[in-house]
Amino acid sequence: MERCFVMLKPGTVNRRIAGEVISRLERKGLRLVGVKMLNMSLELAKTHYAEHEGRPFYDTLIQYITSGPVIAMVWQSDDCVTLVRKLTGSTIVTEASPGTIRGDYCCHTPHNIIHASDSKESAEREISLFFKPEELCADSVCVRY
Repeated sequence: MERCFVMLKPGTVNRRIAGEVISRLERKGLRLVGVKMLNMSLELAKTHYAEHEGRPFYDTLIQYITSGPVIAMVWQSDDCVTLVRKLTGSTIVTEASPGTIRGDYCCHTPHNIIHASDSKESAEREISLFFKPEELCADSVCVRY
């Protein structure tokens, strides 16, 4: 089993489409093993997006991600990171295919509605930023679809 960190950004919460996005991940057969809603601190935002520091979009990204509540989640399945990335679509919204989350719900790349880990290593790092091990609810039973 592999895990992936997914975060619904302030635009998702503000537009009240969090349930629709979560439903898409559930319908794929992914298992939700951790979820929390929070207002991200500036410190956490900078740590989470540290690899983007210095890029032209960094300041705008930090402002956006701290502008309202986010929903942090951990999903689990075989090949979870790959599956979640396919479901979310391209980070450049004009390249996101219809049928993907970004392709169906995003109009502006700077106000992207979802973050998803891009590798197993990123997932582990991101999950540890937002969740303590005891906050994840996973047992040995896993239904495969």
